[in-house]
Amino acid sequence: MMRGRFGRTLGALLLLVGAAAGCSRRVPEATPAQEAVSGAPTVFVAKRIRTLDAARPVAQALAVRDGQVLAVGSREEVLAAAGPAARVVELGDATVVPGLTDSHGHLAGLAGALVRVRLEGTASRDEIRARLSQAPASAFQGEWLLGWGWDQNDWPEKVFPTHADLDAAFPKTPVVLGRVDGHALWLNGEALRRARIDRNTKDPQGGRILRGPDGEPTGVLVDNAMDLADAALPAPTDAQREARLTAALEHCARVGLTGVHDAGMDLKTFRLLQQWDKEGRLPLRIYAMADGQTADREQYLKDGPFQGKLLTMRAVKLTLDGALGSRGAALTAPYSDEPAHQGLLLLSPEEYAARVHAFVGRGFQVATHAIGDRANTLVLDTLLKEMEATGNKEGRHRVEHAQIMRPEDITRLGANGFVASIQPTHATSDMPWAQARVGPERIQGAYAWQKLKAAGAVLALGSDFPVERPDVLAGLYAARTRQDASGQPPGGWQPDQRLSGEEALEGFTVGAAYASFAEDKRGRLKPGQDADFVVLSVDPVDAPAPDLLTAQVRLTVVAGREVFRAATP
Repeated sequence: MMRGRFGRTLGALLLLVGAAAGCSRRVPEATPAQEAVSGAPTVFVAKRIRTLDAARPVAQALAVRDGQVLAVGSREEVLAAAGPAARVVELGDATVVPGLTDSHGHLAGLAGALVRVRLEGTASRDEIRARLSQAPASAFQGEWLLGWGWDQNDWPEKVFPTHADLDAAFPKTPVVLGRVDGHALWLNGEALRRARIDRNTKDPQGGRILRGPDGEPTGVLVDNAMDLADAALPAPTDAQREARLTAALEHCARVGLTGVHDAGMDLKTFRLLQQWDKEGRLPLRIYAMADGQTADREQYLKDGPFQGKLLTMRAVKLTLDGALGSRGAALTAPYSDEPAHQGLLLLSPEEYAARVHAFVGRGFQVATHAIGDRANTLVLDTLLKEMEATGNKEGRHRVEHAQIMRPEDITRLGANGFVASIQPTHATSDMPWAQARVGPERIQGAYAWQKLKAAGAVLALGSDFPVERPDVLAGLYAARTRQDASGQPPGGWQPDQRLSGEEALEGFTVGAAYASFAEDKRGRLKPGQDADFVVLSVDPVDAPAPDLLTAQVRLTVVAGREVFRAATP
C-alpha cells in the first residue's frame, strides 16, 4: 500500500523475534567466508525439516554445498552424501523450513520507519502529542519532524484529525505524520505553510485535500495529494539513506526473511542495492519492482530488467487506487459509510494502460496495487486486453492486495494465470471496520483467500511492511487464524477463508518463488535448489497457531550463508 517517502506503521515493529532461544551450542563459529574457501559441505540436523517437496515432505537433515542443497533425507543418508569432511550443525528440537520470502514489502519505507516517531497503537490525539514531544533526533529530517502509524479508527471519535490538533504543541516546527495505511498524511499548520497548501490549492488528480466547511485545508492529505508535502520535505542525506537501509535489511534477516519482493523501488535505492550486490554486501535476495508511478520509470524503461547475484529487477509496480482505511480505495459504488464518495483512481485508465503497455514491451512483469473492486476490475480488464493484443499469456502479472473483489473478478484472476499477492495481517488489522466501509454484500469478496485459491490463483503472501510488521511469524498466524493476537474473534473473521498451516507456509515460500519466476531455484528444499532456509523454534504447520506469536527465529540462511543467528542462552 505504501507510496512516496511516507509509509505505514509496523504495529509492534521493534518487538523483535526473541533472540533468547539460540541454536545448539555445537554450532561451530566458522564464518560463511571460511566455509566457501574450504568447499566442504555443511550438514544441518534438526527435529524436523519441512521441505515442501512432494517426493520427501519431511526429513531430518540437509547438506549444503556452494550455496545449494546437496542432499535431503535422514541423518545417515545426508552424512553419507556429504562425506567425512562435512561440517555438522546440530539444531536440536528446531524445525527447518524453506527460505521465507515477504512477497510485498518496502525496504526504503522500513528504513524510514525505524527512525521516525512510532504512532502505532495510539488511542488518542493526546497520546500522539506526547510521543511527538519525546521524538528522538533521528525523527527529524532537516527541520521537519516525521512520524507515522496513526489510525483514527483506534480513537474514540473515529474521525480524521486536523492541523489544529498539533499547532499549539508545534507552532514553528513542521510536522508530517503518515497514516497507518501509507495513503494519508497529517500535517500541522507550519508544514501546510511550507508546502504552500491553502484554500486555493486544487486537489490533484487522484488525491484529496480534506477541507473544513470554510474551504480551508484541515491538514489531512490523501493519496496523490501527499506529493504536495513530499515536494517540500528535505531529502535524507546519502549517509542517512545507507545507514537506514542497512538497518532495514538486518531487521528482515532477524525476523526470518531470506527474501523480499520490494513493491515499488525508487531509483536511488535500487542503485545503492546494485552496488551492494556487486560487492557481496546484500544479506537477502531482493526481487525489486521498479517504481512505475514516478519519473524514475523512464530510466527503468531505458535500462530494462536486471539480474545480479541476489538482486533482481523484472517487475514494475503501479498503484491504481488508494487504501480502504483512508477511503481512497476505488469502489464501483459509494462507500457504505460515506455515500458521496467512491474512492480515488491514482492513474487514469488511459495512463494505466499506457504504462502497462510500455513495461510489458520491455519485458517486465506488471504488479498493480488494487484495493477496491473498481480498481481490481480495471486491472484485469487492462491486463487481459494487453495479453490479447500481444499474444503473451505468460507474464505472471500480479494483483497486489486483491482486497475487495467482485465474484466474477475472482474467477477471472484465477482463470487467467494472474498471481494474487496478499497480506494476511491486513485482514486482521482491517476486520474491525472493513464491513462498515463496504457493507455486508461486498465484504463477501474481501480478503477472500480460499475463493482465490479455488479459482486457480497462486497466492504469494507478504506483509506490506512497514504497513504491517515484517515479522513473517505474525503473517503465518494471521493466515491460519484470521484472528488478532488475543484470539479475537472466536473462530476467526470469515473463517471459511482461513489457510491451513501448509497453505500458509507455501504462500511465503512456493508461492513467492513462483511470483518471481524462481520456482526452479527456490521455495522448496531439494537437491539442486538454492540453500535458503530458516530455523524456527516451532513447526509452523502443525504447532498450535498461538505458538507462532511467541516463536523464535534461530537461524536465517541465504545461499548457504548464515545471515542471522540468535544468541545462545
